[in-house]
Amino acid sequence: MGLAGAYLFTPKVHGDDRGVFLEWFQEDALAATGHRLPLAQGNCSVSAKGVLRGLHFAAVPPGQAKYVTCVSGAVLDVTVDLRLGSPTFGQWRSVRLDAESRQAVFLAEGLGHAFLSLADASTVVYLCSTPYDPGREHGVHPLDPELGIAWPGEAPLLSPKDAAAPSLAEARERGLLPEYAECVRWYGR
Repeated sequence: MGLAGAYLFTPKVHGDDRGVFLEWFQEDALAATGHRLPLAQGNCSVSAKGVLRGLHFAAVPPGQAKYVTCVSGAVLDVTVDLRLGSPTFGQWRSVRLDAESRQAVFLAEGLGHAFLSLADASTVVYLCSTPYDPGREHGVHPLDPELGIAWPGEAPLLSPKDAAAPSLAEARERGLLPEYAECVRWYGR
């Protein structure tokens, strides 16, 4: 996807008159990227059209790697490199995840994640490498002009927590952002 540690996976979808079958996660395919995803938690989020969730990340170590797909509806899924010292720091990439393409995104620890629901009842499921730990969870405001993420549509609906998240500059000043070198060490464990 143009950011180290972020990968897009397109599964083979087998369809017939009964419906479809696909393997939306394969450990071997992920391992071929040099990353692992020890499974600690599975999440499911159902969002109305126009809801923007994120931009979230967890302190590294241990961080939280994620494998994300949309099983119903559609979302604009965004990955942001929040790792200080990374050659792509502050850059973002987006991909449409939906029930037609069945694509999935892997995000290594230290990358930020957000998504905008493009349809009512968009259902996103994701596997996580570590359990949710509110003391290690952080956010950056997804509408921060410094990031310049091109969110489509009208003003998105944010949770109070996401609306109060610091800008990228404020997160940097507060020492919340992960260090790229530390993330790379963590990936090699």
